[in-house]
Amino acid sequence: MARYILKRLLWMIPIVLGVAVIVFTLMSFCPGDPAAIILGSSATEADLAAMRDELGLNHSYLVRLGTFLSDTFIHFDLGKSWITQTSISAAIAERLPRTMMLTIATLGLSILIGIPLGIMAAINQGKWKDNFCMGFALLGVSIPDFWLALLLIILFSVKLGWLPAMGIGGVKYYILPALAGCMGGIATLARQTRSSMLDVIRADYITTARSKGVPEFRVITGHALKNAMIPIITIIGTHFGKMLGGAMVIETIFSIPGMGSYIVTGVNSRDYPVVQVAAIFLAIVFSICMLGVDLIYAAVDPRIKAQYGKKKRKVKADD
Repeated sequence: MARYILKRLLWMIPIVLGVAVIVFTLMSFCPGDPAAIILGSSATEADLAAMRDELGLNHSYLVRLGTFLSDTFIHFDLGKSWITQTSISAAIAERLPRTMMLTIATLGLSILIGIPLGIMAAINQGKWKDNFCMGFALLGVSIPDFWLALLLIILFSVKLGWLPAMGIGGVKYYILPALAGCMGGIATLARQTRSSMLDVIRADYITTARSKGVPEFRVITGHALKNAMIPIITIIGTHFGKMLGGAMVIETIFSIPGMGSYIVTGVNSRDYPVVQVAAIFLAIVFSICMLGVDLIYAAVDPRIKAQYGKKKRKVKADD
């Protein structure tokens, strides 16, 4: 297992480097002049030329790419924002926990609601509960996050005044953003759980457990759900990445100063260092999350456990 973890950690290096190169390339060739945005419309050509030289924009693409990769991955110098002249590392240290809290809350709601809905649909296949759960899942897939976010703000903030519409603070500030972002996850997890549970509850060992008089609740939770969770774990990990990306929309709508809104502001103002470094950090977070998912998958799936056991015994035998 330790060798597998080390291998996955080493694979993160080319992945993060690839993300860095792609984001740098996209920002370098996107339209817009950062110097003109920084200096404003009253700047002269001489001022613009001096600013471009100060930012290093007069150098070739390869020179700028090499400088960026060297500063970031060798010297660990994340630089400063071109627009605000503030430290990017300090901004990320402040903003990343907010995005992580929002993402974890969104994913938690998706799991707490989506998996029970899928179980209910599976054990009531063809009945009204099944139709209700799958109808709710279809609705969740169909509603865009930004549209649902606006509806939640109008209802719970403007009309009822129960929850804040924007900003940061206590837990209550994350309720509406998490609700707005979790619908897609609920729908996907409900449908995947239903499909997995239907495959499992038809198995012979489930029939045997029932024939032995094992209570239905224990059959579902202790036998069927454990085996049905194997493909669901993969879906959960994938949705964590999607919710990290979706944070850009949710944070912008609810005015949450997190990583998503940081990237959006950087793109709009052509603040290249902000976008590049923020994207790298999100890629690292997602890669670590997927590593955790693989480890959980290995712990749950007995076939993978056996595979690791065989490899370990083979290494000892060779020695």
